[in-house]
Amino acid sequence: MSKKNELNKEDVAQGNMSVEFNDDILGETSILKEEVETDTEMKEWMVNYVGTKHAPEDASVTVEMIVETMAEEFPEFLMAIAEENWVRGYHQALSDVSIGEEMARQEQSEKESDE
Repeated sequence: MSKKNELNKEDVAQGNMSVEFNDDILGETSILKEEVETDTEMKEWMVNYVGTKHAPEDASVTVEMIVETMAEEFPEFLMAIAEENWVRGYHQALSDVSIGEEMARQEQSEKESDE
């Protein structure tokens, strides 16, 4: 973890807990920069709505523009998706840990039986 992303103990004690994201560390998914194709009725409506709101110079609407608009105007929708994604990731992590522990136990048993 870089110094920039570490929490200072004094700041935490004072209740000043802000997180600063550094794009160099986190990176960005390329899908956010993709132009949205209007191949369904809903996408056409969404692209028209977001295009009117953002008024991009080249008239192309990206996934990132749609996410920004949804975050501003319908945050409950994005929160529901984020929460579901977090829960699924958490369950997967627990499953991975269980499998890893079982593999470690089996490996240890094999080593002990070889001795």
